[in-house]
Amino acid sequence: MAAGGYGRYRAVIFGAMFVGYTLYYFNRKTFSFVMPAVMAEVPLGKDDLGLITSSQSAAYAISKFVSGVLSDQLSARWLFSCGLLMVGLVNVGFSCSSTVAAFAGLWFLNGLAQGLGWPPCGKILRKWFEPSQFGTWWAVLSTSMNLAGGLGPIVAALVSMNYDWRMTLSFSGFICVAVSFLCLVLIKNEPSDVGLPNIEQGAKKGKKGSSSNNSTLTELLLSPYLWVLSTGYLVVFGVKTCCTDWGQLFLIQERGQSVLVGSSYMSALEIGGLVGSIAAGYLSDRAVARVGLSSHGNPRHALLLSMMAGMCVSMFLFRVTVTGDSPKLWILTLGAMFGFSSYGPIALFGVIANESAPANLCGTSHAIVALMANVGGFLAGLPFSTIAKYYSWATAFWVAEITCTASTVAFFLLRNIRTKMGRIPKKAD
Repeated sequence: MAAGGYGRYRAVIFGAMFVGYTLYYFNRKTFSFVMPAVMAEVPLGKDDLGLITSSQSAAYAISKFVSGVLSDQLSARWLFSCGLLMVGLVNVGFSCSSTVAAFAGLWFLNGLAQGLGWPPCGKILRKWFEPSQFGTWWAVLSTSMNLAGGLGPIVAALVSMNYDWRMTLSFSGFICVAVSFLCLVLIKNEPSDVGLPNIEQGAKKGKKGSSSNNSTLTELLLSPYLWVLSTGYLVVFGVKTCCTDWGQLFLIQERGQSVLVGSSYMSALEIGGLVGSIAAGYLSDRAVARVGLSSHGNPRHALLLSMMAGMCVSMFLFRVTVTGDSPKLWILTLGAMFGFSSYGPIALFGVIANESAPANLCGTSHAIVALMANVGGFLAGLPFSTIAKYYSWATAFWVAEITCTASTVAFFLLRNIRTKMGRIPKKAD
């Protein structure tokens, strides 16, 4: 009966978070979806557009870090629901505005609210799912972003056929407001909130018996594994961003491929990424189910390293084998291969950072590694394009390839270090 209770609550809670985060992501992109219509009504230059979008990006990076820390101190369901409510209200406010200053200010607030979405999801997933299920459901939940990103432009276009952009944003915002209240009602922080035994208490037996001791932030920050994960995530996310941001230009400008081939490569990369995320979560969960989690090493490391190696190989083939005469199928295959190999580790780094941290600091742990990933994304921008400016895109991708290879080798050598972050029990010490 208890198992049935867990299953019912898990389905409801996961469904609420999936719908809620799909709306989070859709409303993060609404301005991009209706940008042509907005520009037809309000005079906006390229600098104005850059100011509006950059204000959101900066706010989101800050907010996601702060939210990760707050998710360890505050109710995750309240944090998630309040963020979604704020996202909805900002979109409604945006639909009533007409000046660049108002657009930029409101989109900055949207970025702040957006950061309240994912960290609470990770916290709730860890509370409700066994370690051998955690990675799979984390990966499936992350596909809500692919769903919103893929269907968003189509939905926005269909709505705009009958209504103007202001009505589109208002409609989307009011849906967020309504769903935020549903999420507040349906989502529960942990099983004990509904009278069920907490899963983490059961998981603290045996090898994880020491995890019942809460750790301090200082103890977490002094854990070497936190910085191993952070460095690896920085490199993987940075290299992935290099390919998603600049792969098209490399194909078009230096390999003589058409714009259609460049856009098709990006689509193949995203499709491969969707499959890679789910595969990484499911396969690594099976490894955890077989051997369990211990204080040194992690069963997910083997798959993580294999996928990082796949990134290196696919980048090498992309840089060396693609020419103006290369078959389109081969280019799409390389795109899917890289997407599969890069999105998998991105999912795994988040899962491992969350499950390896003390229960009272798992949100903070994920916030730190995610912040480092944002640094990698930044390095994939201007610094990467500067290398291409003075040398070539091929040279820039070679640098990314060497960096990824070095990171993979270093992670392999450190794969069996102590992975249990936080306080070290006296017996273990």
